Amino acid sequence: MTTEESPKMLYLSRSDIAAVGGAASELYVEALNAGLIAHSEGKTVQPLKPYLRVAGKQGHIADRIIAMPAHVGDPGLSGIKWIGSKHDNPAERGKERASAVIVLNDPASNYPVAVLEGSLISAWRTAGVTCLAARHLARAGFSEVALVGCGVIGSTQITALLEQFDCIQQVHLHDQRPEAAHALAERIGREYPSVKAHVTETAEEAVRAGDLVVPCTVTSEPYIVSDWIKRGALLCNVSIMDVHKDVFLKADKVVVDDWDQSNREKKIINQLVLEGSFSREQLHAELGEILAGTRPGRTDDDEIIVLNPMGMAVEDIACAGAVYERAKEQGVGTWLDLY
Repeated sequence: MTTEESPKMLYLSRSDIAAVGGAASELYVEALNAGLIAHSEGKTVQPLKPYLRVAGKQGHIADRIIAMPAHVGDPGLSGIKWIGSKHDNPAERGKERASAVIVLNDPASNYPVAVLEGSLISAWRTAGVTCLAARHLARAGFSEVALVGCGVIGSTQITALLEQFDCIQQVHLHDQRPEAAHALAERIGREYPSVKAHVTETAEEAVRAGDLVVPCTVTSEPYIVSDWIKRGALLCNVSIMDVHKDVFLKADKVVVDDWDQSNREKKIINQLVLEGSFSREQLHAELGEILAGTRPGRTDDDEIIVLNPMGMAVEDIACAGAVYERAKEQGVGTWLDLY
């Protein structure tokens, strides 16, 4: 850029992101694989994310705004996701629970180069992490998936898994709002007629059936106990607070996306560490280490494995960067003058 040129940044709406492949799993799985390997190799920068809770400790656990900064690659991109959530948005305001924007910066100048709607990317990158984990940590040929929580995140999880794995034969769905589970079951039946979608009356019934178990709720109280989980299952603890402590302590392997991010904010792993019953040494691996091949994934069909993915800014910036590059190549989005 010369001194005469006015700096610009690219604005990408949700529909722009979808237009370049941002409403399907493949882009995210590819970007996340590279980003998580880079993270395992020390080629990222990621400060611990701060939580803004206006209501303090009295508020609901899902009511917060989180700042998630990271730098990925060399020279790569820097950026931040600013993601807000209110648990009562759907019921009280007719809005999705979470909203987000992502800003990408050129590391040479630190000038912003793009602003992206972030909630679509956030949902799909979360699902992409589950898909990558399932490749390496689920039992080969797994056929039964259990989903607890059938909102936007849960629906995206199931869609991504069905796109990535043709071995799935049955999906067990549970939601405190039965109409949400039935609506998702009907969509699965239309779009994937070879897959049987079964709505369960209880979370326990769904979890007990799952070779792959994915809780996607806004609970602040654990409810999944180790006795519900069958041998050989992979539990991807997407919503973090669903799983009792005994699940971590009895699992054959515990994997996280990032140890420092997981061991904070009084989440279950942090509680176990503070109690002295779990430690970094007891952790099997970070997911990027498994993707890079420096740590093994599943080594026994009988293992119970727990993935605790806190969600990392590295993941968001890696995925947003991939969307940004595609949008530039395809001429999608709106260029905005900075001055």
